[in-house]
Amino acid sequence: MIVITLTDCPISLRGDLTKWLQEIDTGVYVGKVSARVRDQLWTRITENTKNGRATMVYSAKNEQRLDFRVHNTTWEPINFDGLKLMLRPSPARIQKLGEQRMGYSNAAKIRKAKQMTKKNNKGEKFLKTYLVLDVETTGLSVAEHEIIEIGALKIKDGQVEATFQALVKSKGSVPKSIEVLTGISDIMLEEKGKELEEVLPEFLEFAGNMPVVSHNGDFDYSFLRAACQQLDIPLFSNRCLDTLKIARRLVDDVKNYKLSTLLKYFGIEVQTMHRSIEDCKITFQLYEKLIELEKEQK
Repeated sequence: MIVITLTDCPISLRGDLTKWLQEIDTGVYVGKVSARVRDQLWTRITENTKNGRATMVYSAKNEQRLDFRVHNTTWEPINFDGLKLMLRPSPARIQKLGEQRMGYSNAAKIRKAKQMTKKNNKGEKFLKTYLVLDVETTGLSVAEHEIIEIGALKIKDGQVEATFQALVKSKGSVPKSIEVLTGISDIMLEEKGKELEEVLPEFLEFAGNMPVVSHNGDFDYSFLRAACQQLDIPLFSNRCLDTLKIARRLVDDVKNYKLSTLLKYFGIEVQTMHRSIEDCKITFQLYEKLIELEKEQK
């Protein structure tokens, strides 16, 4: 049995890992493989993960019946009287390790400090100018499915300033379940869709460097980044505020944090779902409700 966790790692690794392991959460993979496969997977991870972090826990023939491997982490596996433990380094060692790995210049350190200051500034927790994003796909797997629609709204001071919407032609057929869910069919994509090579650069230009609000943003970002890799262009990396994660922090009395559940909780009227622009509009309303709730709880 092995458990692998990845943070800020290439999307292409997901395809390799999901051939052998089950992804039980974003970046968390679990499965039972041979030692040979385990070692090959770890080699693949370390060779293709430059700035991201990886940890693997696996069964071993020792007293604890487990062992660790880490890559680019500040915690280190150590042997303590025959027991394998994870050593938490001192702040000074964390800084040293970070500088060695990332090669930060003084200017980069200053930029990083400013970024951290902004993240820790509660007054800037919610945005006034931002992009609401939603992506429709042919399924849930980045390795197997495709983007078929991208939608986005530019928001400033609570008002929609601009809209982006485009259907994307699929290399395969749209599954019947997705057609029923979204209303997007092969015929619609053939008649109104554009090639990914045309749509993605248009979207990236529309988005610029604006911060993004999305519900379950990890899903949207994973498909967009995979598409960027496919076209060999820089990965989409705008700052993202995820209404799913915000709701988990602010809302207690709901059975789950699905978009439909939260919309009902806040009394947001829904006419259509699972089309990119409509989902952007309701995500925008949800975000505004979360802002109000945050202010009430202060």
